[in-house]
Amino acid sequence: MREPAGYTPRLPATASGPSRGFRSVRSRADQEAMRAKACRRGGGRPGLQRTAAQFDWRWMPMSKLDGRVAELAEKYHPLAIEILKEAIRIPADYVDRPVEQGGDPRCGTSNHEFPRLDYLRKRIIEIGAVRDAKDVDFDAFGNLVWVVTDPNDAIPADQKKVIYLDGHTDTVKPLRDVWLAKTNGGVDVYDGLLDRAKITKPMLEKELGWVPPESEWDSLLFGRGSADQLGGVISQIVASKILLELAPEGALKGVIVRSYATVCEEDNDGAGPMYVMRNVLPGAKPELIPDVVILTDSTGDAKKGALGIYRGQRGRMQIEVTVTGRSSHGSMPWMGLNPLEFGAAILKEAAEKYEKRDGFLDNEFLGHGTRTASWATLDTPSDCAVPARFTFRFDRRLTIGETPEQSVKDVESLSSVAAARAAGLEVTVAIPVYPDASWKGYVLNNDQIYLGWVTPEEHPAISAAVTAYKGVVSPHVNGVSGTGGFIPKEPRVDRWIFSTDGVGYPVPKDDTSIPVGKSKNWVVSGAYKHPAMFGFAPGIEQNTHKIAECVDVREVRHCIAFLARFPSVFAGNA
Repeated sequence: MREPAGYTPRLPATASGPSRGFRSVRSRADQEAMRAKACRRGGGRPGLQRTAAQFDWRWMPMSKLDGRVAELAEKYHPLAIEILKEAIRIPADYVDRPVEQGGDPRCGTSNHEFPRLDYLRKRIIEIGAVRDAKDVDFDAFGNLVWVVTDPNDAIPADQKKVIYLDGHTDTVKPLRDVWLAKTNGGVDVYDGLLDRAKITKPMLEKELGWVPPESEWDSLLFGRGSADQLGGVISQIVASKILLELAPEGALKGVIVRSYATVCEEDNDGAGPMYVMRNVLPGAKPELIPDVVILTDSTGDAKKGALGIYRGQRGRMQIEVTVTGRSSHGSMPWMGLNPLEFGAAILKEAAEKYEKRDGFLDNEFLGHGTRTASWATLDTPSDCAVPARFTFRFDRRLTIGETPEQSVKDVESLSSVAAARAAGLEVTVAIPVYPDASWKGYVLNNDQIYLGWVTPEEHPAISAAVTAYKGVVSPHVNGVSGTGGFIPKEPRVDRWIFSTDGVGYPVPKDDTSIPVGKSKNWVVSGAYKHPAMFGFAPGIEQNTHKIAECVDVREVRHCIAFLARFPSVFAGNA
């Protein structure tokens, strides 16, 4: 059936579909029936306790809070999608407007997030995602920060569990013309689906890592940032609203939830939390220092399933190689020293060594280290001359056991580098510094090294995440793990392929500037320590940074429920 121009996905309050296996929140009668069934299995007496070994969670009735959280996540799902659509669309108001009239051709990308953030701040206040307008504001770096807690739970602030929710609000470059060209005018990078009749499954499968059956496309929301990772940020906002609404029922008992909508992550991974670790937490009171950080960057996998619980990622760094030669006229190349040709030899040798995994370690959980050429620039008088300078960068992903220092040495030791120097060219291998200012004008000047991290699976934060998933996600899905991008019924604990804001949290193990008490239970790994971290968010990793990027909005509903339930589970509340 052809849909009219301007068609947007239908967003039912209760999504369904045989392939995804969604069903609506159980009615009160259904819940009571489940409780009765569980009692019968437990010997017929309500309240009978079984040991963990005896009890099968699949027959456990939803707790009252599980049911209430899931109910409100469904109720506010349309609100979340409304906010998400507008957060994606907002740059369209600025990218084509003249700068002198307030326009910004880079609106929405790193260091140009303010219009989106300003909209989100206003909506946070309007929908009641904070108790008071003063509970949401920008920090000096430009992150949007809001806090929810229960002031009436009679628990001192310094004894509460502190939970950070962290999601970035910038996106990669939009490439609007490319989107329109590749989708035959069917999808716009900001306005989303324009004409469903113009897009086909083969077209989407060519661009994306995972595409659901066409019968479920009504649940897809297209646009730059939909999967990476505005869906996660909006989930934080609506979860905050639910936490406040359910505070009288224990949703916030003994916890402080600090949410961060961060900036500059795409250009400078972890910049937002890096600012916090450097400038906010040194000397801070316990009520500011996190016990756990939940990263709301995409945790879906095209083959393993959506909404994974991700407890680690590889590190990342940039290695910049500058080859300086001697320019000359192109008709007399013997008078010059060509940095492009010698640089090409370096790139070739580096690629060959990576293909052989020469100098790269592997890790069963995180995967192997990688290196690939990612950027280049050429200084040349003209296209008929020997260039003067060739600069390029490697994107180096670091697995456990690999270090930035050794990664630089590996490039320095390439025989092609030695050959260039022997021929009279200058070759420098260095780690670049990120020089750009945030939209607030703050410059971090950090080396472009982004440390990997892993939270042990046995950490209480991961156990609580699994419990929360079973309480508010599992009862409402029928998906099977390992069947494409569907949401699995069983929680899937895994790790990211790409990088996240989590790289901004590790600090040297011996750093005492942040007063981390033992009760915070931070993770110590090698020479570094960090709060327990994991990710949970809508979006499929293999669909991020892609033409026709999209998110299945049903994942947003379950992410909201998870984020609203985790704090009380982690704090030990029923």
